[in-house]
Amino acid sequence: MVKAFTPNTLEEALDVLSKNQVMILNGGTDLMVKRKTWSGVVPSFEKPVMFINKISELRSISIKNRTLYIGSGCTFNELNNSLIIPKYLKVVIKEIASPAIRNVASIGGNICNASPAGDIILPLYALDAKLKLMSKERERIIPIKEFIIGPGKTTICSGEILTEILIENYDNKEFYYHKLGTRKATALAKASFIGFYEVENSTIRDLRIAFGSVGPVVISNRDLELSLVGGSIKDTKFKVCEIVGRYSELIRPIDDARSTAKYRKFVSLNLLRHFLLNELSK
Repeated sequence: MVKAFTPNTLEEALDVLSKNQVMILNGGTDLMVKRKTWSGVVPSFEKPVMFINKISELRSISIKNRTLYIGSGCTFNELNNSLIIPKYLKVVIKEIASPAIRNVASIGGNICNASPAGDIILPLYALDAKLKLMSKERERIIPIKEFIIGPGKTTICSGEILTEILIENYDNKEFYYHKLGTRKATALAKASFIGFYEVENSTIRDLRIAFGSVGPVVISNRDLELSLVGGSIKDTKFKVCEIVGRYSELIRPIDDARSTAKYRKFVSLNLLRHFLLNELSK
């Protein structure tokens, strides 16, 4: 028998975390699969479980000073139905799993699962999103790139819970997104790409690029992006081979049951090439 906690408030949850080593579970769409036993689908947990899906404080969505705040307990369907959530997140969300999964899976759970194939992580990486972590003693805000350090690995500390996702200057984003999977939504991505851009008078004012499922973490490089910012679209087209070559060094996929490393790299670089040559000119 697994011991379970069901706090109704964030304060209660933090109190539980300060006194117990627990596994935090919101929708459970990742954890229940990871811990199922070979004899059946009943999960096996080595720690007590704390269910946080009843905590309303973790399900808020708001905007303050051009920063979007998303509660970690928000389900994907809640985000998709919100009038506040920008289009680029909704496009990604609509290709995550199935409607039934999206009804219970949370954005915080997807982040803490720390899979390089995690769909929602891709735009958060590209936009340098920050995460708010709280414990009984303190709270801290760190970039998502410092939180996820490997497949299934994060820098969350004992007693902490992810409470909020912050996206600064979240609005007015032109973007191009493509996810490659066995099926449109219900399969994990073989490879995925997102590019955000701001172009004014044929000059690139901002550029953000991220690749999923082609490395131990989402691949992005701000220095490479900034090397194109301030230049013209015409000049960028002359640099495509150079930029693709530099990203080729960063993209290091693996062979697994879903795809081969060679195919993943080939597709990812083609998506980057298409983005730079075609999408920026629209």
